[in-house]
Amino acid sequence: MKIQNKTLLITGGTGSFGHAVLNRFLHTDHFSEIRIFSRDEKKQDDMRNQLKNDKLKFYIGDVRDYNSIERAMRGVDYVFHAAALKQVPSCEFFPLEATKTNVLGTQNVIDAAGINMVQKVICLSTDKAAYPINAMGISKALMEKVAVAASRNLTDTTVCLTRYGNVMASRGSVIPLFLKQIKEKKPITITDPNMTRFLMSLDEAVELVLFAFENGNPGDLFVNKAPAGTIGDLAQALKELCNADNEIKIIGTRHGEKLYETLCTREEMVKAEDMGEFYRIPADNRDLNYAQYFSEGEEDVSSIEDYHSHNTEQQGVEGMKKLLSTLPLIRKEVFGEDVVQMPG
Repeated sequence: MKIQNKTLLITGGTGSFGHAVLNRFLHTDHFSEIRIFSRDEKKQDDMRNQLKNDKLKFYIGDVRDYNSIERAMRGVDYVFHAAALKQVPSCEFFPLEATKTNVLGTQNVIDAAGINMVQKVICLSTDKAAYPINAMGISKALMEKVAVAASRNLTDTTVCLTRYGNVMASRGSVIPLFLKQIKEKKPITITDPNMTRFLMSLDEAVELVLFAFENGNPGDLFVNKAPAGTIGDLAQALKELCNADNEIKIIGTRHGEKLYETLCTREEMVKAEDMGEFYRIPADNRDLNYAQYFSEGEEDVSSIEDYHSHNTEQQGVEGMKKLLSTLPLIRKEVFGEDVVQMPG
């Protein structure tokens, strides 16, 4: 990265993504100030005491409250927008709350960035936003639309997006749950052993955001190419790594869960640009008068496939074991190594 001595704001910055970004940038000269914006004073205090770095500035606020995010945005050069409600079941039961944070909160972040002439905003999305069937995915899909729409009208601020799948061992994910069940000699509870998910590390999520940061044009959506695997293979891989003999109990699909996740829809794949490890999906920048110029459709949409976790590279149990063995959580809890884990 060529930037130097800039100011970065991370919304939802006390989460695992925020910690990973800090791990990357705190001891470089890219940013002379990094602002952590979140609503949880306990997590901010924990981070402050853990890192003890004068570059860090902490702002209590909520993306739902425009005034609180606008104050934190003054003098900022770049924004990583990670604040969100992310748990599928809780969003399913409280869809309006998901809308307030994920949709209206994102509009507040972008509006505040525009007013303060922030150079670039990267909004973090999820594979659940492609063909969404649950409230979390629907709110994130609408968040993407809000960001792309805003990108058309901002002259001084570039807004672009990233979309990625499950981050392995992140807060609320199945890996910490399965490990806990293995340690407590309880059955490993699986919703559906044939369910597939994309698998990526926290470092890979950060790499995707940084790629968008360096390469993004207004309205661009970046997706990383990720391996996938079944939940059944994941549970078996963890059992083998732990030398455990826990039984596996199938409990059925939860509210709003899919059999597989889609990272790029076929409509997006038609216009996706292959950039090696990533796909770039440019914004549709036609205006509201596009219908008068419309003469023919796109035949490719009917023949091309979505990019989803059923049709990408499958890891199997052995591949899953290799991926899991790279995670700080596994290295510490299973192999007994002295590694620093990212707080959730």
